[in-house]
Amino acid sequence: MAGRGNTEIQDRFFAALPYVLPLIYVLPFGMSLLRQFPILQFIYAPLQPIISIYYGFPFAGLIIFFVLLFAVVRNENISHFIRFNTMQAILLDILLVLIRFAAQILGAGFRSGGGLLAETFSNMVFLGILATCTFGIVQSARGIYAEIPAISEAVNGQVR
Repeated sequence: MAGRGNTEIQDRFFAALPYVLPLIYVLPFGMSLLRQFPILQFIYAPLQPIISIYYGFPFAGLIIFFVLLFAVVRNENISHFIRFNTMQAILLDILLVLIRFAAQILGAGFRSGGGLLAETFSNMVFLGILATCTFGIVQSARGIYAEIPAISEAVNGQVR
């Protein structure tokens, strides 16, 4: 899908930027993994100021979500490349919210160390989102549409 037009450097930067939102939201899932392998913390070192604002300000995630949805995705004056990647990051964030709700309903205590199964599931979610966001950021930096199965199909239905 790289043939939808040329992307400028600024479009590439602004298309990669929204992937920070799911990277921050998935952080609680990866706490045990980050404690076991401190070398992985270098991934989040540049994001520390944003993380402290995100978790320190009430409703920051919700405000960012609505700003991205209405000011970026629904704004047809912004390039399709930026809107596509922003919507893809939003859908990843929604997926994380649903996973967190399902885990709370099923009683898997992610913060209280709910056993090997819950820790394995948390690590899997963390690594999956980390890999997906890294893929999205790299592809956006290259100026190529990041095709994520199922999510990109849903994005194509939302972003015209």
